[in-house]
Amino acid sequence: MMLLRDLRLSACGLLLACLAGLAHAAPQHAVTLYNEAPKYPADFTHFDYVNPDAPKGGTFRQAGFGGFDSLNPFINKGVPADDIGLIYDTLTRQSLDEPFTEYGLVAAGIEKAPDNSWVRFYLRPEASFHDGHPIRADDVVFSFQTLMKNGAPLYRGYYADVDEVVAEDPLRVLFKFKHSNNRELPLILGQLPVLPKHWWESRDFSKGNLEIPLGSGPYKVTSVKAGRSVRYERVKDYWGKDLPINRGFYNFDVMTTDYFRDNTVALEALKAGQFDYWLEMSAKNWANAYDTPAVREGRLIREQIANGNPTGMQGFVFNLRRPVFQDVRVREALSLLLDFEWTNKQLFSGAYTRTSSYFENSEMAASGLPDKDELKILEPLRGKIPAQVFEKPFENPVTDGSGMIRAQQRKAYQLLQEAGWRIVDDKMVDAQGKPVSIEFLLAQPEFERVLLPFKRNLSDLGIDLVIRRVDVSQYINRLRSRDFDMIVGSFPQSNSPGNEQREFWQSSSADNPGSRNYIGLRDPAIDSLVESLINADSRQDLIAHARALDRVLLSGYYLIPNWHIKTWRVAFWDHIGHPKVAPKYDVGINTWWIKPDAKPAVIPESAPAEQAESASMEQ
Repeated sequence: MMLLRDLRLSACGLLLACLAGLAHAAPQHAVTLYNEAPKYPADFTHFDYVNPDAPKGGTFRQAGFGGFDSLNPFINKGVPADDIGLIYDTLTRQSLDEPFTEYGLVAAGIEKAPDNSWVRFYLRPEASFHDGHPIRADDVVFSFQTLMKNGAPLYRGYYADVDEVVAEDPLRVLFKFKHSNNRELPLILGQLPVLPKHWWESRDFSKGNLEIPLGSGPYKVTSVKAGRSVRYERVKDYWGKDLPINRGFYNFDVMTTDYFRDNTVALEALKAGQFDYWLEMSAKNWANAYDTPAVREGRLIREQIANGNPTGMQGFVFNLRRPVFQDVRVREALSLLLDFEWTNKQLFSGAYTRTSSYFENSEMAASGLPDKDELKILEPLRGKIPAQVFEKPFENPVTDGSGMIRAQQRKAYQLLQEAGWRIVDDKMVDAQGKPVSIEFLLAQPEFERVLLPFKRNLSDLGIDLVIRRVDVSQYINRLRSRDFDMIVGSFPQSNSPGNEQREFWQSSSADNPGSRNYIGLRDPAIDSLVESLINADSRQDLIAHARALDRVLLSGYYLIPNWHIKTWRVAFWDHIGHPKVAPKYDVGINTWWIKPDAKPAVIPESAPAEQAESASMEQ
């Protein structure tokens, strides 16, 4: 398309008006959601949360869970290897200490239309793939079109408002939008991974396999043992190694991941010095499983790092595609039968807080009754959303922690009766007279201990909960095909929620295999709330829309809320170092390093073998 600078002065005024939106302005080194100034100026040298002089070298060993059978993380087939994203560069990268600011990576500059109707990226001429082939605008166009056609459904949801992408010249690419009110779209387009067109043109992108792909990022894959391990090596001549946004990052010469089928075994391997770092998800293990000589002597370090992110929502998800869960009274009744207080005391050592918002741990979490800003959003939907949204704040049931929940069971039984359920021969039957049996699909064996008390509480009402444990591959395949009754599901949130909400809640994602709409939501009111959230025109407006959406989701009892903690619990051997200042919104593992003079993790031969407590993926 012609640009304004190419038009003759005599061009028709109407044509000028149509094209004025594409006029060139000075490209920026960073973009923000509401055009506020970024934290770091154009001449910044490094982020505050890195050690700019961190030593390079050494091998960083991690553990993975389950296995993998693909090196293509962008499609809806196979299980991709951990950390495969490290081989790819994106147009921009988000800083880890700002809510949502993108700084140029492959793109040296970013230019947004004043009305957010388009975004233009100016590519760095020096950017290149690992084979030396330069990264150009055609690669960006190819990447976008390939992901939209053959990528996972989330890309079609993320980029739904893109109307056209144009390679204006080898170093400029323009994205034009269908609408002009999607403030987040220019930023999330910056997260587009740039794929090598010349490499993929002779391959089938839609098929996952273990052929090592060509990338452009700080690491490349050098060794793969299918399902067992993957090895990455730092690219010594990486084109972007001297950029300010990369200074202090990517300090390990080698990164390896060995896969374990059982987290109990993995934890033992950590304590035996077989790998270097572990993100602990089990409160029980954190409290009881680290009483070892290595910890007592300070060789194996335990640390809690503050997590400034919204914790989002994890819960026992109901699949509304199953007729048994389509009555909200049934879902509310089943929610009453999780005794969090007993579970937290007996299984989690009191470490967790019950989650009561889809935007937990943020200013976007709803509380009390709707305020005037929220009512402006919710009133037009009155009659289309539950009345309790306007009348009563959402509250999780609270027990005394004794394990006796008769009051909750009585209320649950009353709700089930109202839904037409009844007990026949000591078995609960639904409104059609069919005995109720619910399958809970599970990949982590450690979670069974959390589900067993819930199973007993359901059994007291004649409901059979079948805990079905499968391997990771089968679990993912059943998840994608929606072949489950209940699962443990999570809906992570950022400080600037936006287009990804379509992937979680909208009708358009309900039938997309692999989308995050596990629940199977098809509610026009929720669709409307998601769109208005995406189109929020200020931070305060975004907060009001998030709270309104939160209230409606909570009122639907689409899942049984679980629990959260506001720190990352990490264990690592003392030959690993990390910056003094942690990023607010991430562990920041890519800013860590191997201490040059430190010895690798070892356990003295005289040390007794440690027997781990059962590991758990509780959160």
